[in-house]
Amino acid sequence: MSDRITEESNSSETKELEQKQDKQKKEEEYEDEELPKLLLSDVQTLPSTPPSAVESNFAIYFALDFMKPRHDQYVYRHANGLCVIGLAPSHVAFKDEGGITSTDFNVGKSDRSGVKVTGKRKKNAQHFESNTALCKVSTKNDSYIVRCCVKGSLLEVNQQLIKQPELLNASADREGYIAIIMPKPVDWLKIKPSLVNLEEYKKLREVS
Repeated sequence: MSDRITEESNSSETKELEQKQDKQKKEEEYEDEELPKLLLSDVQTLPSTPPSAVESNFAIYFALDFMKPRHDQYVYRHANGLCVIGLAPSHVAFKDEGGITSTDFNVGKSDRSGVKVTGKRKKNAQHFESNTALCKVSTKNDSYIVRCCVKGSLLEVNQQLIKQPELLNASADREGYIAIIMPKPVDWLKIKPSLVNLEEYKKLREVS
């Protein structure tokens, strides 16, 4: 009698073990099928070109014909409110033969390159209007004033452009940025309607 009970008990345990192993195998097979779907995107849904670091981290805007025809500038706004200011690809300065040859931050009543902001409260930051001059860029035949585009505190200018103005010709949207400005939220909301987004810019300036 006891032998029979033992056999039935062993048989039951064996079945439970087999069921567990079978369940585990099915789960592993499911994972093997589903994992690639999670890791590999559907090719049909992928963009033709991956987004750039700028597109991934900033909201992209443009100030077209700012103060003068074809004086196009970009405003890259970060989620924290900071705005990176620079020359748009369609800026008239890039049309001149040889491109931009020099950058001078000594405009207005002060040298913008002397800005030194410290601490969380951005002590010593200069407060400018949207039409305030940031710098002057020159080409072989002409010179152009680059402006703030947004009202706010000037936190930094790209001093590399003084010694390496060619950065503007090679990578104006990255290493060749002009300045970083922090507008107040209320001032940003006032200027935003006058700017165009990336898609609108491409259509208006017929660039890819």
